[in-house]
Amino acid sequence: MLIELPIVWVVVLNVAGWPVIQLGLAWAFTRMPVAWFDPPAAGAWERGGRFYERSFGIKRWKDKLPDAARWFGGGFAKGRLADTKTDYLRRFVRETWRGELCHWCALACLPLFFLWNPLWADLVMAAYAIGANLPCILAQRYNRIRFRRVLARRG
Repeated sequence: MLIELPIVWVVVLNVAGWPVIQLGLAWAFTRMPVAWFDPPAAGAWERGGRFYERSFGIKRWKDKLPDAARWFGGGFAKGRLADTKTDYLRRFVRETWRGELCHWCALACLPLFFLWNPLWADLVMAAYAIGANLPCILAQRYNRIRFRRVLARRG
């Protein structure tokens, strides 16, 4: 803890900080042009998505994650597949990269909370940040692999 604050302010910053960061980043990312988001190829370690299926059982829970893109005008909803046309799937792939980067940026904000929290609260903040963002990152990566496979079959 580098900054000593009254406990009331610590609680306010901790409780309000994450929603402000997450929603602020989500809003900012929905304002960026989709052309900025050109996802990299999947890693060999992801084994065509099987890594996520076997290690995390992703098929059981990924559809239960919230999709905040709908909360902002211009957001691209990824909770359900709305179309099967090639152009839509290409856009979906780009949007998974946008979503993944947004969640990585939120995780990158974690050290900010270390400024005013004691070590035990740092651990709580880290657990929250990982728990709130990692499942979304995994789902974005998994879906991107699956849709790229469909697109590759189409040629």
